[in-house]
Amino acid sequence: MGKLKKSSFLEGAFIATLCIILTKIIGILYVIPFYKIIGEQGGTLYGYAYNIYNVFLIISSAGIPLAISKLTSEYNTLGENNKKRRMYQIATNVIMIFSIFAFLICFIFAPQLSNLIIGNLEGGNTLKDVTFVIRLISFALLIIPFLSIERGYLQGHRYISEPSISQVIEQIVRIAVILIGSCICVYALKLPIRYAVGVSVFAACVGGIATFIYLNNTVRKNKHQIGLDITPKTTKEEDNEIIKKIIVYSIPFIVINLANTLYTSTDMILVIRTLPKLGFSATDTEFISSVFTTWGVKFNTIITSISTGLIVSLIPNMVKDYTEKNMIAVNNNFNKCLKIIILIVAPLAIYLSGMSKSLWHIFYGPSTYGPKIIKFTIIVTIFDCLYMVLNSLLQSLNKPKIIYSSVIIGLISNLLLDIPLMNLFYKLKIPAYYGAITATLIGFLISNTMSITYLNKEMKLNYQETLKVLPRFIISTIILVISLKLFNVILPIDNSSRLMQILNLLISGITCGGIYILINYRYLKELLPRKILQKLHLVK
Repeated sequence: MGKLKKSSFLEGAFIATLCIILTKIIGILYVIPFYKIIGEQGGTLYGYAYNIYNVFLIISSAGIPLAISKLTSEYNTLGENNKKRRMYQIATNVIMIFSIFAFLICFIFAPQLSNLIIGNLEGGNTLKDVTFVIRLISFALLIIPFLSIERGYLQGHRYISEPSISQVIEQIVRIAVILIGSCICVYALKLPIRYAVGVSVFAACVGGIATFIYLNNTVRKNKHQIGLDITPKTTKEEDNEIIKKIIVYSIPFIVINLANTLYTSTDMILVIRTLPKLGFSATDTEFISSVFTTWGVKFNTIITSISTGLIVSLIPNMVKDYTEKNMIAVNNNFNKCLKIIILIVAPLAIYLSGMSKSLWHIFYGPSTYGPKIIKFTIIVTIFDCLYMVLNSLLQSLNKPKIIYSSVIIGLISNLLLDIPLMNLFYKLKIPAYYGAITATLIGFLISNTMSITYLNKEMKLNYQETLKVLPRFIISTIILVISLKLFNVILPIDNSSRLMQILNLLISGITCGGIYILINYRYLKELLPRKILQKLHLVK
């Protein structure tokens, strides 16, 4: 294994984003055969297990990789290698306690969690089915949290490639187990669908084990380079300081990620509780819920992967600049993030929204509700990306209070508005499930407005560089929307074959993407790492 290489902000963001996008693409492609194997009801059951698992995973480890990344960067910048090494030891012990605790709660209280999800809903998956898959996925909580230690520690040193590659390994192994295991259960052993789903959710544990072996091997072979070859000598007071910092740094990230999952879980539970009262059947209600939580989210992850890649590179660079009191660099990197969201995330979301019928048909086949729902949830993802980047910046700048207040207020707004808006939309003859999407959008808008206002007024960050790209963005977006409308008229996709849908997606993507890149070429070129541009012979 070669020597680890550090990455600049844009290089790190590019590498992380590329690997995450590859991971998400693999995660989307596998659902074509997987959805055929387990069907709609099995897909809904799969979604139930993963939503509960995500909540417990976030509690046990979501804040750890970013907190470790931040603390590693801080100690590295200050030259405190002793504390950095001790921090690694303490974090490993802390994560062990949390992961065992999360596993026991999830496994033991699986029946109660199942009841919380589906309540008295009849005609779909049973409480026994949901309990079964929750217990199987809970085993992943014993291994996945440990990955966060190695990833965070490497990212804190600005070694982005290896943690990013590990995510690809985890996804490939997990999906191989899902497809092979579910095929054997359904076609070879002729078992009920819940067993296929059970094997599929347990695949998260298998993928975690394979990834842990890779990361542990990487860390072990590069101990000297990352300061793990020394025996730390710290006082009890220093140990207490490290523990306090791990907890204090982790909590905001946990709140951010937990709130994001709670948006989805809240919609899932309230949609299941509300739609049957408005005349939807149990089967339709479960399917709509699964679009919100599992199958529709697959498309959103293509977009959120860009913000995730930004965050991985943003935090260690921001912490380094902020520790050195270099606010000019902080402001410049933040504006780069905003421009990436405006110039790359937003148009990608708009394009995928405009092609929602083709997307859904290609991956899942014809559907009444699927394309209608993802058409708008994909747009909401733009604000989700901004939400993640803003909160990660605030955490890098040690401003947890504004994170707590903005996240909690946004989440409460979503919770309070979900049912009233679903009922209102139903009375207005608008599909009731759009009410849940609107409630989520309002929640993100409130949180983002609070964060942006705080960064501008209190931290004196300005957005002048970002504002310069808005006129060109607005013009190109209008052209993009018109182009999509024309494509849908010239190449109608209703009742087309899957092959025709794919061709339509490729032709429209290349055409619309080419036009958009030509219009915004000057700005887009600034957002790519110089090394990448040189390899593409776009600059000297």
